[in-house]
Amino acid sequence: MSVVPLLEDDQLCDAAKAVFDDIRKTRGTDFVNNFWRALAHDPVLLKRTWESVKEVMAPGALDPLVKEMIYVAVSATNNCEYCIRSHTAAARAKGMDDAMLMELLAVVGMANETNRLANGLQVPIDAAFLPD
Repeated sequence: MSVVPLLEDDQLCDAAKAVFDDIRKTRGTDFVNNFWRALAHDPVLLKRTWESVKEVMAPGALDPLVKEMIYVAVSATNNCEYCIRSHTAAARAKGMDDAMLMELLAVVGMANETNRLANGLQVPIDAAFLPD
């Protein structure tokens, strides 16, 4: 259960309504998810977060599927169920199948294990991995 009520469209101030309108336009859907509905209590935070997400997740050197898969990986590591589910849905919409998800999560698990081993053992960084 959210610590703040999720705002419905008729409860939005004009600034939050403008952000919701942009979310709908950018994503080509009428659906605005609960994350944005919670943030709508603070229109400045809502706008800043939406603008950042929109910029970072836009097509660039990495294709949109890769970006969604990275989001799933980080969300799994941070144990954010909301983001795991929302970005898994987005990645599936962009072509991720079950095999890709399982492989992604295997890499996440392996990276977390080896990161902890390297940190716990305080393994020095190889000279070959350092910049010249």
